[in-house]
Amino acid sequence: MNLRLAKFAIGQVVRHRIFPFRGVVFDVDPVFANTEEWWQSIPEDIRPTKDQPFYHLLAENGDNSYVAYVSEQNLLPDDTGEPVGHPQTSVIFESFDHGQYKLRPRISH
Repeated sequence: MNLRLAKFAIGQVVRHRIFPFRGVVFDVDPVFANTEEWWQSIPEDIRPTKDQPFYHLLAENGDNSYVAYVSEQNLLPDDTGEPVGHPQTSVIFESFDHGQYKLRPRISH
């Protein structure tokens, strides 16, 4: 498999290319790392390839907030400049400025 650099960064706000939701990236897998059952549940005509970055998003649509797992090919930068309304953003990120979230410092011992 050819690994490539992720196009989107942790803290970046993105939107889905097909479905009406947006979110903030909080983790990135270099290639698909979910279950085969999950991958097969995606309709074949829009099923992404596995050999690309996949993004974990704190996502929102008009009705709900949730965690989404989305292939790079299905994401676009969000140009609204608006924060994401997901209630968990303040747990992972400490601030939002100019369309970008800043991660909280890691706490370790």
